[in-house]
Amino acid sequence: MKSISRRALTLYLLVFVFLAGSFLAYYRLSVNANKWAMNKANRHLYTDGAFTAGDISDRNGKVLATTENGERTYSKDAEIRAATLQTVGDGSGYIASGIQTAFKDELTGYTVKDGVFNLKRYGKGNDISLTLDADICKAAYRAMNGYNGVVGVMNYKTGEIVCIVSTPTYDPLNKPSEEKEGMYLNKFFKGLYTPGSTFKILTLASAVENMPDLENMTFECKGKNGKGQIQIGEGYVYCSGIHRNAMIEKAFNQSCNCAFAALADTLGKEKLTATAEKAGFNTQMNKINGKISCSTSTLKLNDAKALDVGWAGIGQYTTLVNPCHMLTLISSIANGGTAVEPYIVSGIKTPDGKSLYSAGTQNIGEYFSSETAQELKKYMRSNVKNNYGDYRFAGMEMCGKTGTAEISDSEDAKPNALFAGFSSNPDYPFAIIVVVEDSTYSIKTAVPVATKVMAAVKKAYS
Repeated sequence: MKSISRRALTLYLLVFVFLAGSFLAYYRLSVNANKWAMNKANRHLYTDGAFTAGDISDRNGKVLATTENGERTYSKDAEIRAATLQTVGDGSGYIASGIQTAFKDELTGYTVKDGVFNLKRYGKGNDISLTLDADICKAAYRAMNGYNGVVGVMNYKTGEIVCIVSTPTYDPLNKPSEEKEGMYLNKFFKGLYTPGSTFKILTLASAVENMPDLENMTFECKGKNGKGQIQIGEGYVYCSGIHRNAMIEKAFNQSCNCAFAALADTLGKEKLTATAEKAGFNTQMNKINGKISCSTSTLKLNDAKALDVGWAGIGQYTTLVNPCHMLTLISSIANGGTAVEPYIVSGIKTPDGKSLYSAGTQNIGEYFSSETAQELKKYMRSNVKNNYGDYRFAGMEMCGKTGTAEISDSEDAKPNALFAGFSSNPDYPFAIIVVVEDSTYSIKTAVPVATKVMAAVKKAYS
């Protein structure tokens, strides 16, 4: 009996080892199969060492990346190459959020089931169509005029991203010998910025939701030497001007820090946080096309004192926004409070024209009630008409808000300039986010960039 028991135990042990080994092999295959298949040691899959990946084209069919004579190459236009690099990606995979890295399997035709059979069958991988408009990206690249930062434009009805420009960038066919900080980072997806006064949109939204008498309230902005100030808790929040007694529309038009710090103080951290979190703060966005992750916008007020909450209400303190999320938020206001999921890949096809993937509009949910969205739209429209000037966005019926974000206490430090807005003309249902790093007041830098980019949008869709 003991001999039979030992044999049974040995058999069970062998079965366990076999099952464990099978599980480990399956796990390693599922995790590493792509890496093994794509390894350059598999020379039969390459021509002169370059993978025969499919084409990447913009919404109008302009080829942004292709393979010629075994080499990966890009648009014939040098400015378009630089403008779209962060989205298209590089051939070496340094730009992790680029299409060539995030959609490597699709471009090469690799699947877990068939491996690279289709690559051998067709002689090339699958083709990817983007929602991007190369000419609008080129206009945005020119408008940035050497500044570092980001520009993003999205159709707020559909979620199609038609423009992404992240700088610094470079021409992939003429890569600089010296690397610049941020040149491999797509700031639209991965960047985080202090929002400055663009966050006043959220503070205003919270006030609209929680203060029934908001339109009848008057806010005091007094001081000396041309600068207003208001005491909040044990300290002061300062304003760039003296607006004396202003009602909410004037306070928003003139971006009065005193008024919005007072609103934040009255609302308190709980209500302000609740409004921001409903609009996507402190929550990871869904991956773009299921592949590209975005950094998370944050508003952390748990340990904030009254003065901290006041500064947070004007977009300072520790508040951070991701450009893609901010564009989604702005789009939701234009869309009556409903946010749509942004996407960049519109379709994927095999070399013989078979559709493998087709994107479509997906609602994320309600960032704001329709009533709140309508009020925000009213104030943002007033901002452009009465402050920035409708002439900057002729025919667009533009709504918007600027922000000048202080990012350092140093006297020599330059602020970041921001603009977030959208066209309320139904012929041009597009929202825009602009961040110009280390610049000056937004009206001098971010707004002119937005003006040129929206002009390119209007031209493309007229």
